[in-house]
Amino acid sequence: MQSTYDETLVRPRAAWGAVASMALCVAALIASEFMPVSLLTPIAHDLGLAEGQAGQSISISGLFAVVTSLFISGLTRRIDRKIVLSSFSVLLIVSGTIVTFAPDYPILMLGRALLGVAIGGFWSMSTAIVMRLLPEDSVPRGLAMLNAGNAVAATISAPLGSFLGAYIGWRGAFFLVVPLTLMALIWQWISMPSLPPRQRTGPGNVFRLLRRPQVALGMTSILLLFMGQFALFTYLRPFLEAVSGYPVSALSLALLLMGLAGVAGTWCISRLLGAHLYPVVIAIPLVMAGIAVLLIAMGSMQLPVALLLIAWGFFGTAAPVGWGTWLSRVLRDDAEAGGGLQVAVIQLAITIGAAAGGLLFDRTGWWSSFAFAALLLLGSSLAAAAAWFEWELSREA
Repeated sequence: MQSTYDETLVRPRAAWGAVASMALCVAALIASEFMPVSLLTPIAHDLGLAEGQAGQSISISGLFAVVTSLFISGLTRRIDRKIVLSSFSVLLIVSGTIVTFAPDYPILMLGRALLGVAIGGFWSMSTAIVMRLLPEDSVPRGLAMLNAGNAVAATISAPLGSFLGAYIGWRGAFFLVVPLTLMALIWQWISMPSLPPRQRTGPGNVFRLLRRPQVALGMTSILLLFMGQFALFTYLRPFLEAVSGYPVSALSLALLLMGLAGVAGTWCISRLLGAHLYPVVIAIPLVMAGIAVLLIAMGSMQLPVALLLIAWGFFGTAAPVGWGTWLSRVLRDDAEAGGGLQVAVIQLAITIGAAAGGLLFDRTGWWSSFAFAALLLLGSSLAAAAAWFEWELSREA
């Protein structure tokens, strides 16, 4: 079995300040990734683009995130992880600056491509680095802190971008991420101990991990989970407007409450992961599948829909914490490569799920994309149950 770390290295004391600095950087990354959603029109107008063309600035960051996550562990295996992580923060600053002053479409896409590299690299290494910064029993709480930064940024990035764009323009909105990231970088550099590269003896190809039945089952569950989540989540706004009859103000409030419930969910569910990891990762997609079915049944009832969305946010946002904890246990010998594979699977799942959900939404009706999401989420729960069964068998062997 391959090892990605040297057991003779002394594990540093719990470095919560370093984890908090990573959470701030995650918030800046996610805000940068999703801010164009609410700024496509002014970007397109200013640069003389079609809105669909401007929307490709979101797609290219996802593409580069996938490629980076697959190869970054092998390419940086001999470099101090503190330097690697700080380099991604610097890259985010460079990306934000390039986008802010982009004179044309190619330069805009260059800035967004660099953002994708920062996202893929940072996320793929985040679990492995948290494992080195915290004691094992504190890892779920550390991952919950990172995911809370993710949830907050995902909740506020679009409305904040729209608000800032109206007052300081889309360029000013993007530039505000730069000082935020600079602050995170300084905090990160001061609070994070040196993390020398750990000994590796095997090849750098992350796909080799899929030869392990536990990894293959877990990644299948993750793939189905995020496909199902984004087959539904991507089309919530048209569903709420056309089916539930939400006015814009109520829609914004519902989405905000869903995001805040997600922050609460990450903290609450992370407390259960120490003793109940597999039951949690089995239950989350199962509950979400039930919510999807109930949304189909009660789509025109505003109050029940709002309560269901709050539950969706509570459970759905906490799911990555569960699978991050799973990664820290199952692939503790190769957490960086495992993190890269996990990020690639998630990005691929989001792309496929959103695209398939959109086709169903347009051709068959909103209910079909929600039903499709429910089936995928049920499959995720079954794959997680199979992973639990395989894990128990391997322990008995």
